[in-house]
Amino acid sequence: MAFNTGAALMDALVLSVVSEESTYGYKITQDVRSVMDVSESALYPVLRRLQKDGCLETYDREFAGRNRRYYSITEKGVDQLEEYRAQWRAYAQKVDRVLFGGIDDE
Repeated sequence: MAFNTGAALMDALVLSVVSEESTYGYKITQDVRSVMDVSESALYPVLRRLQKDGCLETYDREFAGRNRRYYSITEKGVDQLEEYRAQWRAYAQKVDRVLFGGIDDE
């Protein structure tokens, strides 16, 4: 069974991967694929959007005779990631309460 995932979750996963270390697109794809089914072609628009929004910045470095584009997280990206993490914790608690503990009246 697969759960639908939205753009915010994809953004959060990408920002989390890049927050660990500056890295390149293919590696980001592999890390995100470890938790969700995503194609490389779907990931690059996310990277471009996060860069356009000021959450990521890029630099090129030579690798095996070619330039490889690396992504690093910005201060704005760190702030956005912390917001996503807070939202995820609240969301996960609500889902866990329903799936594992019943629904409380609020």
